[in-house]
Amino acid sequence: DSAVYEAMVRMAQDFNYRYMLVQGHGNFGSVDGDSAAAMRYTEARMSKISMEILRDINKDTIDYQDNYDGSEKEPVVMPARFPNLLVNGAAGIAVGMATNIPPHQLGEVIDGVLAVSKNPEITLPELMEIIPGPDFPTAGLILGRSGIRKAYETGRGSITLRAKAQIEETSSGKPVIIITEIPYQVNKARLIEKIADLVRDKKIDGITDLRDESDRNGMRIVI
Repeated sequence: DSAVYEAMVRMAQDFNYRYMLVQGHGNFGSVDGDSAAAMRYTEARMSKISMEILRDINKDTIDYQDNYDGSEKEPVVMPARFPNLLVNGAAGIAVGMATNIPPHQLGEVIDGVLAVSKNPEITLPELMEIIPGPDFPTAGLILGRSGIRKAYETGRGSITLRAKAQIEETSSGKPVIIITEIPYQVNKARLIEKIADLVRDKKIDGITDLRDESDRNGMRIVI
């Protein structure tokens, strides 16, 4: 049951899933790498969008197969009303292989699916006019589109992400860098720790203070 719980926790994390499939109540971890509370301390229910994955499952819309020990039947696929794999992406490691499918914006993906269904011969540049690239839950800035194009063309490619930052002035006139978005799958606490290490090792000059002012209203790292 711990493997099932860990999978469910991930589906309730807004920094992991572009569209969360589970609504969690309690401590479900954080972007700082904090673990979720034990399952006896949390509650969860399906989110509204995840209901669209199961809708009409009882109307003979899909085939069923035996489960692992043949004691009951399980769906071969879900009758999903939206392409969850493209929308939320996936990450996995198996024997001799691994995959990382980035998440995408729901409206763009549905428009893309409709375009392909109307014109199966649609070209990649035409499709990328509709789906310009991935859309990550932690936002950030994608540098260049060549990696995206290569990934869409060949199934292999890398996308470089950068944090979103702006320069502000304090009341005393001192300039500060404010980071409001970080790249996908980056641990915020470890990022701050790494910057502090670089300052301490004198690899970065000019930083006099570093603090995390993030709260429920959003991310805010002050340098």
